[in-house]
Amino acid sequence: MTEIRSDFLKVFTERGYLHQCTDLDALDKAFADEIVTAYIGFDCTAKSLHAGSLMQIMILRRLQQAGHKPIVLMGGGTTKVGDPTGRDESRPLITDDTIRENMDGIKKVFEKFLTFGDGPTDAIMVNNADWLDKLEYIPFLREYGPHFSINRMLTFDSVKLRLEREESMTFLEFNYMILQAYDFVELMKQYNCSLQIGGSDQWGNIVNGVELGRRTNGFSLYGLTSPLLTTSSGAKMGKTAGGAVWLNEDMLSAYDYWQFWRNTEDADVGRFLRLFTQIPLDEVARLEKLEGAELNEAKKILADACTEMAHGKAAAAAAAETARQTFEMGQTSEGLPTLEIPKSELADGIPAATLFQRTGLAQSTSEARKLIKGGGARLNDEKIDDEKAVLSLADLDGEGRIKLSAGKKRHYLVLPV
Repeated sequence: MTEIRSDFLKVFTERGYLHQCTDLDALDKAFADEIVTAYIGFDCTAKSLHAGSLMQIMILRRLQQAGHKPIVLMGGGTTKVGDPTGRDESRPLITDDTIRENMDGIKKVFEKFLTFGDGPTDAIMVNNADWLDKLEYIPFLREYGPHFSINRMLTFDSVKLRLEREESMTFLEFNYMILQAYDFVELMKQYNCSLQIGGSDQWGNIVNGVELGRRTNGFSLYGLTSPLLTTSSGAKMGKTAGGAVWLNEDMLSAYDYWQFWRNTEDADVGRFLRLFTQIPLDEVARLEKLEGAELNEAKKILADACTEMAHGKAAAAAAAETARQTFEMGQTSEGLPTLEIPKSELADGIPAATLFQRTGLAQSTSEARKLIKGGGARLNDEKIDDEKAVLSLADLDGEGRIKLSAGKKRHYLVLPV
């Protein structure tokens, strides 16, 4: 590999996004010489993406900032099949109406990170249902089926790992990699899209698309992947004990989002600053060298930058101020996330474990009881000793609220209405 010339691939490598590429030299030349159109696909399995998708969103953002054209491919068609990659069982099938609702929610995420429009480097959003729903089964198989070897498909991780674990894989799922490859060819035909980007678990599917384009149309296509991301302790990115770290504020408050980044493990601060913010690399190098209490300041900078990008400057500032008042001044702030419940329901009494589960401070009532038993649950800043405790109107604080806390950093207000 010669020295990288293109601005995009320099950023891509320096900030830690690079894992694999089908032909890095040729792709670097393309980026240096012309506007490259590239896409990343997102299936519509929920009403929002979560922080586990944020690296791919940031890659599209950096692609556009470097003067190239991003395509956000919505999987309106492939969601009906279900990507088997990294799963031990089939995804539940969801209806067309649910897919449309999920797509509408996901679109809101990208409006914060990309500029959409009709210009040469403006982002566009495309739905693969536009072509997949129109396919005729037999003609499709006759034209594209001969280019896929069953022997080779069985070697790809998405299939091989499922079979090794002796978990069932449906024929529907088995077709996913063929449809993803076909997506790439269609995007090249319609939008001159020559690059597919994805996580490293998508490598086999991406290579299939590169090869299908070459065999059927003589296209020169490229594949580029980023590493799969876990925290230093091995946890999956975008998941916490309280559930998924959603990017839409109607599914996770800006405050909780800020707190997720503020609670980053020490060993991950530098890496996350590179991947998820636009803070210059020399400043990142300075921040990641901080230790002790000073490193906490770096975490706040990370939280501010990530929250501002996803929710806006005002929301980031409000979340930071709420955290300051809650943790540094010991005050209960109006900025904490809230759960409204009927006053009549609270009058009858609600088990504390149930409220912890309903706020998301615990994923289940059994997990909430374990939290209480372990001494990590608090009611109005006082430890809850009884795992069978029942909360009622008598537990409201002086401002008519109940403050629940899981540990020192996660809080929720329960408001009777």
